Amino acid sequence: MRDRWREPVIVLRLGDPDVGFAVPGRRQDGTVEGEGQVGQFFKGVLRGVGTAVVSVFSLANGGGAGRPFQREVRVTGPADAQVLELADRLRSLRGPWLAFSPSCVALVDTGSTYVDPADAPPPSLVWEARQPQAPAVNFRRHTLTWPDGSSFRFPLHGRTEEQHLRKFVEPPGIVHWEGRPD
Repeated sequence: MRDRWREPVIVLRLGDPDVGFAVPGRRQDGTVEGEGQVGQFFKGVLRGVGTAVVSVFSLANGGGAGRPFQREVRVTGPADAQVLELADRLRSLRGPWLAFSPSCVALVDTGSTYVDPADAPPPSLVWEARQPQAPAVNFRRHTLTWPDGSSFRFPLHGRTEEQHLRKFVEPPGIVHWEGRPD
């Protein structure tokens, strides 16, 4: 990406791409309302049975009931929000990463992370936006915000990515694209 954009780049591995949606016309799983109703019915039945089994097992072993299959809402915006292009592509990825530069944002897929690195496919560019169409980035809140007000709170892949991000961002949100000065 650094060669493609000719700018310094910060790359972050994303966590679980199964995020929740709060967008009119979309179900919480991101699918379009009114499509695939039979499939949604059976998914709902299986989710209900699975939740009941996990809750009973959890209660029997001293845990709380909770909602184990509840998605955290990370995609918000109006109907036909600009965020949907990125969010729809993210849903099908196996190894998602976000790449940032001062003027660009990209979504990259490295495929499954369970394969031997020697057998892994090369990274592929899935989505890209350049200024002025690129969303505003808030690294401290892990948020991309588009001009229409839609937003995506990107989940990082654990503490390692949080620590990696701290090498470039310091309070109150100052970004050092080449890394923090010592």
